[in-house]
Amino acid sequence: MKLNRIGFLIKEGFGNIFTHRFMSFASVTIIVACLLIMGSFTLVAINIDAVITELEHQSEVMAFVDESLSEKKARALETELSAAANVREVKFVSREEARDNYISQYEDPTIFEDIEAKVFRHRYVIYLDDITQMTETVDAVRSISGIADVNDYSSIEEGFVTIRNVVSAISLALIVLLLVVSVFIMANTIKLASFTRREEIAIMKIVGASNWFIRFPFVVEGLVLGLLGGGIAFGLQWGLYDLVNTRIMTGLAAELFQVIPFQVLLIPVLSIYLVIGILVGIFGGNIAIRNYLKV
Repeated sequence: MKLNRIGFLIKEGFGNIFTHRFMSFASVTIIVACLLIMGSFTLVAINIDAVITELEHQSEVMAFVDESLSEKKARALETELSAAANVREVKFVSREEARDNYISQYEDPTIFEDIEAKVFRHRYVIYLDDITQMTETVDAVRSISGIADVNDYSSIEEGFVTIRNVVSAISLALIVLLLVVSVFIMANTIKLASFTRREEIAIMKIVGASNWFIRFPFVVEGLVLGLLGGGIAFGLQWGLYDLVNTRIMTGLAAELFQVIPFQVLLIPVLSIYLVIGILVGIFGGNIAIRNYLKV
């Protein structure tokens, strides 16, 4: 195809956008809204996944050694604890260290300076590989002779994992649903434009114009609208993300978890938005013109 012909078809595609301004505006608005909803849920899922991953990295249980065991025998349990399934690392904490750690939590440590180490028990801090297997790991540690008790936080950890799975499932369902909606709206918008030119399209088919020659302007129209919608959605998503991030990263919430900076996600989010916008536009354009090519 010659360059001047391609230029003519591109010009026609842009012309369709301005000819049907209201529908073009509606298409871009729908794409922006769909991408914002999809993006927001996906970014929430990404942040929750990052929090869970960090919890998994820091996940630990506290195993208390039987009081009747000496420090030497208590330390001898390390090998058996390390061999347990799902255990990444174990750290022995003596009575003296446990006492010092307890006292250090208070602003005035002199209040408890007379407390004796024998009040505390030898213990192990056990770091896990997989947070979802905490219950099984706790049961395995409890079964080891010489371990008197184990702090079990499995219900809390499993709650976080459940939240992550639910949010991920909702995000995936919304992405699929909103992609279908976006393509449908885009197709109908371009179909309206093509309906007013159906006789022209029929004549072009009769005189021998190829399907590609007829389809190209509509594909350009869909591509431009999709690209525009993706770009606007990206800008709005950036501003919305930073606004929410600023509100969350204050007070107690900032101590509980860290939100991933948008700058870290900037390139992937921009690429995905533009690609989805372009694909939705092109696919919608092809669907819209398909029936009018059957002459």
